[in-house]
Amino acid sequence: MLRRLQSAQLVVLACVALASAAWAAPAPSYNFLSVANPNDTAFTQLLGINNSSTIAGYWGDGMTIPNHGFTLVLPNTFTAENFPTATQTQVIGINNTGWTDGFYVDAAGVTHGFTFNAGTYTRVDAPGTAFNQLLGINDSLTAVGYSSTDPTGMTLQMSFKESAGTFTHITGFAIGTGNNQAVGINNAGTAVGFYQDSMGAFHGYIATGTTPTPFNVSFSGAMGTQAFGINNRGEIVGDYTDSMGTMHGFVDIGGVFYTVDDPSGVAGSTVINGVNDLGQLVGFYMDANANTIGFVATPTPEPGTLALMGSGMLAGLGFLRRKLMR
Repeated sequence: MLRRLQSAQLVVLACVALASAAWAAPAPSYNFLSVANPNDTAFTQLLGINNSSTIAGYWGDGMTIPNHGFTLVLPNTFTAENFPTATQTQVIGINNTGWTDGFYVDAAGVTHGFTFNAGTYTRVDAPGTAFNQLLGINDSLTAVGYSSTDPTGMTLQMSFKESAGTFTHITGFAIGTGNNQAVGINNAGTAVGFYQDSMGAFHGYIATGTTPTPFNVSFSGAMGTQAFGINNRGEIVGDYTDSMGTMHGFVDIGGVFYTVDDPSGVAGSTVINGVNDLGQLVGFYMDANANTIGFVATPTPEPGTLALMGSGMLAGLGFLRRKLMR
């Protein structure tokens, strides 16, 4: 439409330029909120967030303090979520209807995936496997994760999508590829995750079906990429390692990568795990005392503000265009 405007409509073009500046800022900015579970202020990870800003996560380092799952309604309403009889639980994914998924360790030390809704826990394990983790879930109740025939889960990791007890593996990785995990999924069924190549380097991937398409953060010198979450706008989050070996969080917005590091964290400690349709991010960082602290990052201005700015400008554009055409 802009190319069809005549030179007499320069005022309209000027307004379009202002609108474009509002929509296409050079880099996103965020307000960061640190979150520590009151039961263990030294180790909290936030892993998923839905459009109501309800958050999935866990506290405990898994060694001296067992992992305990929770959901969080900001600013500080924590609800415990732990698989019955489990020795450890991590809640990873959450959808917009309140379903969650994650994994737990049983009394025999076996790791299982699970879903939870309305007080009901359901174990979810791929057939013929010895280790399972669910890491994301969409509104259609399709979950993603990985399984392994290695009881420790350290090797032979295989990405999968699961729906109503049916498991579909994501395959087609390059020959020599090692471990791979599916970590996030949106309502279109598009999954993201990461894999390790034959040299041990990490790469992100995106899969609309069962075939992964690799991608890497485009910054010069970046050596490793892991994708952890995707929203319904196609925005992807995760972390990458730069040429100096320092890890950073990233967001991919419209195919453009941006570094996002929590300013409260020490260098190289930010991991971004989840993103909702409002562009809010969740993850964790390490502080100067080696504590692992969760964070929520909210875009500034918030997307709703941008939408109002844009719609107001477009309304003005329409008025000016009609006036000039009379």
